[in-house]
Amino acid sequence: MIKVLGVDNVGAVLEGKATYHDSCAGLRECKIKEEPRKLLSKVKGLELAEMEDVETCCGFGGSFAVKFESISIAMADQKVSHALETGAKYLISTDLSCLMHLDGYIKNKGYNLQTLHIADVLANGW
Repeated sequence: MIKVLGVDNVGAVLEGKATYHDSCAGLRECKIKEEPRKLLSKVKGLELAEMEDVETCCGFGGSFAVKFESISIAMADQKVSHALETGAKYLISTDLSCLMHLDGYIKNKGYNLQTLHIADVLANGW
């Protein structure tokens, strides 16, 4: 959106504090780092807080989560702990696999943290 259309503000509105999770594919394969943060910084009412070890994998990794379940869960625990430390209400990402994995962990633990895809955030408030 930013590089192709030159648009960084779509008029989205979302009240609350959020943290952003970089997916491994987004970072390493697609070289996407700043664009989601720039888009989220323009969402009216949204405060963005960077979590510790933001570039660390969430632990899903396709079949990794199945082959190495205990390691995958420990990685999700670390990622969610860092997200919670920010005081965020929302954990946002561009990767549905990461969000599915983290949301499952969050719900299993009963944490008050909502996962959202960036597309849902940017479509909010139209």
